[in-house]
Amino acid sequence: MRFIADLHIHSKYSRATSKDMSPESIWKWAQLKGITVIGTGDFTHPKWLIELKEKLEPAGNGLFRLKKNFLSDDIPDSCKEDVFFLLSAEISCIYSKNGKTRKIHSIVFVPDFADAAKINSALSKIGNLNSDGRPILGLDAKKLLKIILDASPDAMLVPAHAWTPHFSVFGAVSGFDSLDECFEELTPYIYAIETGLSSDPAMNWRLSALDRITLISNSDAHSPAKIGREANIFDTEISYKHVMSALKTKKGFIGTIEFFPEEGKYHFDGHRQCEVRLSPKETIQYDFLCPVCGKKVTVGVMHRVEKLADRNEGFKPSGSPAFHSIIPLPEIIAETLKVGVNSKAVGNEYNKLLLKLGNEFKILMKVPLNEIEKAGVPLLSEALSRMRSGDVLIVPGFDGEYGKIKIFSAMKKKKIKDPKRLEL
Repeated sequence: MRFIADLHIHSKYSRATSKDMSPESIWKWAQLKGITVIGTGDFTHPKWLIELKEKLEPAGNGLFRLKKNFLSDDIPDSCKEDVFFLLSAEISCIYSKNGKTRKIHSIVFVPDFADAAKINSALSKIGNLNSDGRPILGLDAKKLLKIILDASPDAMLVPAHAWTPHFSVFGAVSGFDSLDECFEELTPYIYAIETGLSSDPAMNWRLSALDRITLISNSDAHSPAKIGREANIFDTEISYKHVMSALKTKKGFIGTIEFFPEEGKYHFDGHRQCEVRLSPKETIQYDFLCPVCGKKVTVGVMHRVEKLADRNEGFKPSGSPAFHSIIPLPEIIAETLKVGVNSKAVGNEYNKLLLKLGNEFKILMKVPLNEIEKAGVPLLSEALSRMRSGDVLIVPGFDGEYGKIKIFSAMKKKKIKDPKRLEL
């Protein structure tokens, strides 16, 4: 069965996260987005674990369902689907190795509460699990992997947002140049990495060392509306065992749904304080220093990939899963209406479209353009046509600043005669 999974999100107990990130809200938004399997996030946090135990029940497949007394009726019939939860957590390891401070984030998956409890027991002896939904531990990432493997043969660790500069396995500021350097003899137990918002599979294909690795994408959502901004497509039975097997073998792993990587907030190099955005070539020309203030710039994902790559841009390994680059539907609606993405008008149109056409992923990727045009939002069908073909305009993100993405330039908008059609 083909389904979409977002395996990395956060609860309301993580720093800078919406109070609406409850099991009920996650369940609701998973359906609005079109997600069948959703990570719980933060099983290491004691209060969140209690809430998960209270509100979820085993589904008999290593996954969990929301208990009936917590279900709601405010889901459009066009979006109603089964939603399964997979126990997940993100852990931040800060430590010194080979003369350098390392800051590595990892995602952990487990099949049941018993395994989660074993991991929490071991980690609670190292740091305070109550302080944050994503705990910060003075622990070598390799030792974390050993703890996970010892706790359960069915558990899995995946390096999170593997290219972000400050907190990732390949990060320019505090990461490593290879998985082997980080995990040493335990590297064979790393089956997948999360590419992160600022990179896509095509960028990762340039490293031959990652050919055996499954490249996954997740939202890392801190609020319900951000769920599914990146996700994975599986074609397997819906179970913990089959999801993990697909990550290990790539069999049944169909591909990913991606941000356009330029929109990610660490794609280019730069210095946000001085509003300086640099391509890798420009960074080298400026000797890695901000041309305004002279301080070191933050080296972004594109530059880091270029440094570690052993293949030319455009190389694709044989048999690599496909990926689809999307723009979240509210952002597209906002551009067509010429209003802010958080405006009431966008929310109203979003809800109307879901009611008429189905969940967000269905609208973005599957619904025929003529049906979208009939739904009555001016320019939406043309906007989706351009997004599906990659015909977009992007100002790359840098140094923690998200990129800006546009479908219609000012010049293109001036050519519009019929409000539902563009003159091409």
